[in-house]
Amino acid sequence: MDSSALYRDITDFAHSTPSWVRSAFEVWTEFGLLLFGLLFISVWWRARGHGDPRAVARAVLAPLATALVYVASELVKSTVNEERPCRAVAGAAASLVPCPPYGDWSFPSNHSAIAGAAAVALALAVPRLALLTVPVALLMAFSRVFVGVHYPHDVAMGLLLGASLGTLAVLAFTGPLARVTAAVRTGGTPVAVWFTGPGRAG
Repeated sequence: MDSSALYRDITDFAHSTPSWVRSAFEVWTEFGLLLFGLLFISVWWRARGHGDPRAVARAVLAPLATALVYVASELVKSTVNEERPCRAVAGAAASLVPCPPYGDWSFPSNHSAIAGAAAVALALAVPRLALLTVPVALLMAFSRVFVGVHYPHDVAMGLLLGASLGTLAVLAFTGPLARVTAAVRTGGTPVAVWFTGPGRAG
């Protein structure tokens, strides 16, 4: 089954669901990423009191890696210039949310890329969070097709781009940022020490 046919199947399914389900997906697809923002803050706050500077480094890198992935996703979008399926797929059900304007390209899905990056970065910071962040990322990706603004291959590639680039960024920069964190804790300004946390005494 090609991506356009799968898109039609999913959007047809979306229109067959109860109105409260459609409304829930419309809200989720627009605001669901805010959950990752709350998790970024929570993980950073937890890491401040941790004795290991690497914990702070991973917590700080989670949103930074996610921002890097967003930029990469935008660069790919501007190169591929794929039209949105809500305009391009003949015979498809109407999208549940307004179709983005021409020039706001479809491939890859920024929402999915951000969700994929945030999911793995947070899981690298706090491994047990993967039980939450991975399903949340998958649900975000599915929602973009469900509401009719992305092809399935857009969200699949977004997740792959986000997860892979996010992982590489966290693994590459954890060591250097941990050394900076340790140095700040021993001789930084009060604001910097507050940000990184004093660590455990002794």
